Amino acid sequence: MFWETVRLALRSVRRNALRSFLTLLGIVIGVAAVIAMITIGTGTTAKVKQDIAKLGSNLLVVNAMRPARGGGTNFDFQRLDERDLAALRAGLDDVTAVSSASQRQQRVVYGAQNTTVGVTGTDNDYFVARDWGVTLGREFSDSELRGGTPVCILGQTVRTELFGAGNPVGELIRLGRMSCTIIGVLDAKGTTGFGQDQDNVVLVPVTTYQRRIAGNRNIDNIYVSAVDGADTSEVLGQIEGILRHTRRITPQQEDNFVVRDMTQVADAMASTTTVMTGMLGALAGVSLLVGGIGIMNIMLVSVTERTREIGIRLAIGAHERHILTQFLVEATVLSVIGGIVGVVLGLAIAGGSTWALAIPFVPSPAVIALAVGFSGLIGVVFGFFPALRGARLDPIDALRHE
Repeated sequence: MFWETVRLALRSVRRNALRSFLTLLGIVIGVAAVIAMITIGTGTTAKVKQDIAKLGSNLLVVNAMRPARGGGTNFDFQRLDERDLAALRAGLDDVTAVSSASQRQQRVVYGAQNTTVGVTGTDNDYFVARDWGVTLGREFSDSELRGGTPVCILGQTVRTELFGAGNPVGELIRLGRMSCTIIGVLDAKGTTGFGQDQDNVVLVPVTTYQRRIAGNRNIDNIYVSAVDGADTSEVLGQIEGILRHTRRITPQQEDNFVVRDMTQVADAMASTTTVMTGMLGALAGVSLLVGGIGIMNIMLVSVTERTREIGIRLAIGAHERHILTQFLVEATVLSVIGGIVGVVLGLAIAGGSTWALAIPFVPSPAVIALAVGFSGLIGVVFGFFPALRGARLDPIDALRHE
């Protein structure tokens, strides 16, 4: 009986193809908008997490805090130095690496080729903290780190601009005023979420940087990598306690440093994009309600057009529930067809958008099932009143209807 009712509903949809298409349009647009918005939003969230993960696994970054313009701060500005680094290395638990890094822009020259790069002075713990490997050549040796040897490791962008696809290991380049022997090439990292090219970098031993480039022993950043499974908020608390003690900061004074937990940054950014996705999805869902109103309108027209048919069916023994079921099924079938078409269209839009925006395509089966189910529910809810009206027609009046 039920499948016969579905067959009749499909025949009714085919009989009024153009009207059915226009009725479906509201549902199609609503479902497509919801699917596209949520899929793009989910891809954006995944992209944010990927970009943060590129900085390093379970990474915390320590920087010296600068006073705000105009004063009003309760701390003395003090750069990071070797004492801070040594204290963190000696006092931290549940960490895999603690590394210092200082940066400066320099001109690098090889033959007739030259470009401006970010030069970073660091040590071998940097590769662990930043989760960054050497794809060609090797890392720094202990003697190079101690003696300030002029050796360097190139990022992939620098390698491509100066050497193309060739192997630069062993070649000599000029870094500012210093000649430098290339000992390795880093793995490709790509760009950050802020558009910064992480591969446009040259690494040198920290002692080389301090003696030959910076002329001082200041440290710009300290990178701390927590072990997998460790609570980074606890590690952050340890860092703050150690540095306050090392820097002799009294309880009344503010920290003159700042510690950023990249895990918390990723969670905060992901939470923001999730909220935005939910808001956009809710706005897109309004068009589903508009589509439901369209279905109600068309079903009321259909009941009016088929009044005589309803009267004949009632006269030959059909019950009210049969008429009610018939029109409810027609409305639901119409909505579900619109939902399926909307899902296909929404996924196509989301796929094209994620490709254009270079973000992951992450469709959610749960959201797709919910969208189709909700579109069916729209058909039931908005089709009920027209179906009830048709079921309650008086057979005599219906048979007299022209």
